[in-house]
Amino acid sequence: MRTEESVDNDKREQEVAELQAVIRRQESALARQERTIARLEREVQAMAGSKVWRLAEFFRRLFRVHLLNWFPSLQLVLFPALRRAWRRFLYLPLERRGLITSEYQRWLAWEKRVAEGDGGALPSGPLLSIVMPVYNVDPQWLDRAIDSVRAQSWQNWQLCIADDASTDPRLAPLLRAAAADDPRIEVHFLPANQGIAGASNAALALAKGEFVGLLDNDDELAVNALLEVARAIEADPEVDCLYSDEDKIDEQGRRYDPFFKPDWSPDTLRSYNYLCHFTVVRRRLLTDLGGFRSGYDGSQDYDLFLRVSERTGKIAHIPQILYHWRAIAGSVGQRGDAKMYAYDSARRALADHLARTGLAGEVADGRFLGSYHIRYALAGSPEVAIIIPGKDQVGVLKRCLDSILSRTSYGNYRLVVVDNGSVEEATEAYYRSLQGEPRLTLLRYPQPFNFSAINNFAARQLESDYLLFLNNDTEVLSPDWLEELLGLGQRPEVGAVGCLLYYPNDTVQHGGVFLGIGGIAGHGHKYAVRGEYGYFGRLQVVQNLSAVTAACLLTRRQVFAEVGGFEERLSHAFNDVDLCLQIRRRGYLVAYTPFAELYHHESLSRGYENTPEKKSRFRQEREFFEERWAALLAAGDPYYSPHLSLTREDFSLRLRPPCR
Repeated sequence: MRTEESVDNDKREQEVAELQAVIRRQESALARQERTIARLEREVQAMAGSKVWRLAEFFRRLFRVHLLNWFPSLQLVLFPALRRAWRRFLYLPLERRGLITSEYQRWLAWEKRVAEGDGGALPSGPLLSIVMPVYNVDPQWLDRAIDSVRAQSWQNWQLCIADDASTDPRLAPLLRAAAADDPRIEVHFLPANQGIAGASNAALALAKGEFVGLLDNDDELAVNALLEVARAIEADPEVDCLYSDEDKIDEQGRRYDPFFKPDWSPDTLRSYNYLCHFTVVRRRLLTDLGGFRSGYDGSQDYDLFLRVSERTGKIAHIPQILYHWRAIAGSVGQRGDAKMYAYDSARRALADHLARTGLAGEVADGRFLGSYHIRYALAGSPEVAIIIPGKDQVGVLKRCLDSILSRTSYGNYRLVVVDNGSVEEATEAYYRSLQGEPRLTLLRYPQPFNFSAINNFAARQLESDYLLFLNNDTEVLSPDWLEELLGLGQRPEVGAVGCLLYYPNDTVQHGGVFLGIGGIAGHGHKYAVRGEYGYFGRLQVVQNLSAVTAACLLTRRQVFAEVGGFEERLSHAFNDVDLCLQIRRRGYLVAYTPFAELYHHESLSRGYENTPEKKSRFRQEREFFEERWAALLAAGDPYYSPHLSLTREDFSLRLRPPCR
């Protein structure tokens, strides 16, 4: 007879064996990924070293840097009109007829090959319940939605359907037949219409799974959607909410308009419902929150996600297309203004969210339909020290100071000009002319140029609650720029705030910094025309990012001191990115706002390090940065999808999706 001890030993040995098997599979998968990465890197290097590539790069720079700088109207007027005409009258009609293949269709072909090679073991994850409210949907789309659940590659699911007293006589027989064919499908028919929130709660009441996913009655799940959710839960059993990337699908089944989302970003969620589809929430949390709230129809999901974010920070992003949003006549997937009442509901949901979280602010419409701008109320009137380093170039500095003094609506700021060894008499004469300005302080730093050291020196001389690092070649455009930066920067969880910067020709110079672009980091939406929304509106919404440029960066003096200021070993390059990453490493958020706008009169042709000394210094600083942040660079920017380009700054797709 076996003893309890021997049984326990057998169990432990079995668990160890299973764990070793999992480790072997993971090591094998990692080896495959490393081989794929090495192959792709060789291909990229070969391509970049080819004569054709170098010749094309020459013409790209000639066009971008010189022609557009000399003739900005080409990009401001003519090119946008040509792009719109090409897309409307040629590209889309040809694509719809199957005469040309879109970039996304080519990407999907590669994604299919990657998915076919995915032989990973199936997880033993929890039961997943899918909630689907139904009301007078076209039966063919409802049938496809249900079929997309039946076709899942991972089968431990439950489909909970609540029909909201539909008047279409074709729906009830379809739903009853589906429930009769598969015991995992449960249907509840409401006796009277309760609206989408009421119907969603009725469907939720049927759910038995540990997690609940949301599926609209005319959309489709990707065949691997539940499998990937189960894998994510297995990888992080403590997670409370998961969301995936999504695309749209038309009546012919053609997929398009992929939305590759950032990882969890609370400020982005307050700007618009970027979680959207496919979202899965722990059922216990949904029950504690009381499910969906009536009175928020059209934005009941957005209201729910905001309330979820107040209860947990364990929110995971699955960077894969797991949901296909049906784009048909009358749907938001095709026309954003199809359900205008939804936007009123969203504003109320945001106002409620601010009240519950104790954030004082006003919810206003954003710059495009479905986006919102929270104007945070300022707590008092703290002093902001605006630190502006420079050497000579009186005209540049004067333009900067004049714009601040004449256009800034916030009153409590101090101008701190840090002179770095000026030699021109005109500079001293200008300084003398400023002696009557009570808000200006002049500091002298006669050492060799070191951007980090100059700003650290100035910060040590100041007692202001907030520090704003500003280049002398900037020019203020929006009068409330300081209020906007302060509103975000005063929140204790935010460590740094950056703004939207334009070149003088009204193209974007800085819309946030994204790691990995160009090998280290690049500016998002660079050269986009002023007023463009950017990739799924990201240029024009407040959001969290990995870094922002120090050409205009606000931080609290306490946070700046906590991270030790700028890294002085980075005298010229990457010092602002390093500062932001140091801030994030201590648990703070970095925020970007497009509602603080400035010109950055940095030359479009500023270009390359063109002397041996400069090249050597840049190489050393790059190597220092790469060594310090090697793990983060390898992992990828959490606010930039691994499916987006690392060679361009326009959020275009990578030619091939990365191996998982």
